[in-house]
Amino acid sequence: MTKPILFNGRRKTLKSLASLAVATPVILLTGCGGSGGSSSSSTSTSTGSTSTGSSSGSSGTGTTTVADNGSWLSGGTDSMTADFPADSIFENSSTCSVELTGQQTEGPCYFDSDYLDDISEGQTGLPMQLCLQLIDEQCNPLSGYEIEVWHCDVEGIYSGDTTGSSDTNGFNSSFCTGNDSEALQSRWFRGIAVTDSSGRVNFKTCFPGWYASRAIHIHFRVKNNNNDELISQFGFDDDFCTDICTSHSDYINHGAPDTYLTNDTVFGSDYNEYVFNLEQNDDGSLLAYKRIIIS
Repeated sequence: MTKPILFNGRRKTLKSLASLAVATPVILLTGCGGSGGSSSSSTSTSTGSTSTGSSSGSSGTGTTTVADNGSWLSGGTDSMTADFPADSIFENSSTCSVELTGQQTEGPCYFDSDYLDDISEGQTGLPMQLCLQLIDEQCNPLSGYEIEVWHCDVEGIYSGDTTGSSDTNGFNSSFCTGNDSEALQSRWFRGIAVTDSSGRVNFKTCFPGWYASRAIHIHFRVKNNNNDELISQFGFDDDFCTDICTSHSDYINHGAPDTYLTNDTVFGSDYNEYVFNLEQNDDGSLLAYKRIIIS
């Protein structure tokens, strides 16, 4: 990993763009996230590029489903009106066949955070529902576990206010925040939730930005009785990342990522196992969901 690319003075500019309407890529894909099915191609009219979505079960390659002629929402979670979807999004077939979610590096940007539903702290970006379901290798839901998530903002910067945190040993403030004054006073895009009877947690957040040498990703850790069960990361479809970063008003100034799943050194060659399922909600916000499977 190399130091995040910082764009001084861009934060206020991006916030002023939050109320602008954005042209959206029109992506025609069949299938729902989590269901086993074949891939289907799609065309983005905003960029002229072609992308492919596919599904191979809850632990495999993610799917992307975007409404025809819809517009991606901007301005952060305050502009989101969609309700969280039912648990059925995680169901892929009547037969349970899964692989355990693999371990990935914690990275240098972790410190323990707070119990929150909305982890955005009012930051701008494409508003996103982040839904995770924790199950065991027999596909039984695991309730009462803590799932903690953390990711960067639209500019690739992590928040850095460690006040009140008890686990800051691995946090590299200079690397992760770039010593950005606002980041150093903030705890945006960090939060903890406890799994319900369905093994599920929901967060309101924003689609992350990118920084040099890493594909766009979200970190997570699973704890039970204060003991780590799993630390890992999930990523996003490469074509989707390009579409958002080159057409959405909150991301376009930063441009297309310099690293994708296909050449990311953390996810490796089996990156397909770590890709979120994505759907566009009726209000134009993003739904990202994935099962976490532990033993």
